[in-house]
Amino acid sequence: MAAPFDPSEFVDDDFHSGRKTPGSGFATVSGTNAALLTGDPTRAPTREELDAKVGDMQNKLAELKRAQQELERERSDLEETRRRQVEFTKGRQEMEQHLTRGIGLLEEAEFALRRDAEQMSKSLLDLREAVLKVQAVHEEAWTKDNLNTELTRALTTIENARMEWNTARLKFPILNGSNAPAEATPTGPAPADSSLESLLREKSYAELCKIGLALTWPVALTALAIFLALLLRR
Repeated sequence: MAAPFDPSEFVDDDFHSGRKTPGSGFATVSGTNAALLTGDPTRAPTREELDAKVGDMQNKLAELKRAQQELERERSDLEETRRRQVEFTKGRQEMEQHLTRGIGLLEEAEFALRRDAEQMSKSLLDLREAVLKVQAVHEEAWTKDNLNTELTRALTTIENARMEWNTARLKFPILNGSNAPAEATPTGPAPADSSLESLLREKSYAELCKIGLALTWPVALTALAIFLALLLRR
C-alpha cells in the first residue's frame, strides 16, 4: 500500500526563501551600482569619476592655455603693427618736412648760383673785351701829330678797363684774394701768457707761495693797518 502524500517532500526551501525576499541579495551585493544607475546626487563620487573629472579639467586648462598663447601672439602682432604704423606716420611727416625744407633751400641756392653764374659770365665777357681793348693800344704807332688824340683814347680805354675791374671785384670777392686762408700760422714769439704759465708750472708749491706773498704783501699790510686803526679807535 502506498505511503500517504507528504507535501513537504516537494517543497524547495531555497526557492521559497528567495521568493520571500526578492532582490534582497542583489541589492546587498550591487548596491553601489544601483545608486549609480539611479543618479543619486547625494552619493560620494567614485575614484573613476574623480579621475575622469581631473582629466577633463586638465584638458580644459590645456585648451585655455593654448587660447591664451594664441591671444598673446595676436596681441604681440597687433602691437608690432601699431608700432610700425606709428613709426611710418612719424617718419613720413619728418621726411616730408626735411625734404620740403631741403628742396626750398636747394632751389634758392640754385637760383643764387645761376644768378651768380650769369653775372660771372657777363663780367667775364666784359673783362675779356676790356683786356682786348687794352692790348689793342699800340703806342709805338703814335706820331707827333696824333699823340694827344691817341693818348686821350688810350687813357679812356684804361679808365673803362679799370671800371670793369672794380665792378668785378665788388661782385666777386675771389678777385680780392678772399679765398686765402683766414688765419695764418703765427711765426712770431709765443704770447706772454703761455710763457708765464709755463714758468709757473716749473715752480714748486713753496716757491709759488713765496711769489704770492711777494705780490700780495702790500695789500695784506694795508688791510692790517686798517684793522689796527679801527681797533684802536674803539
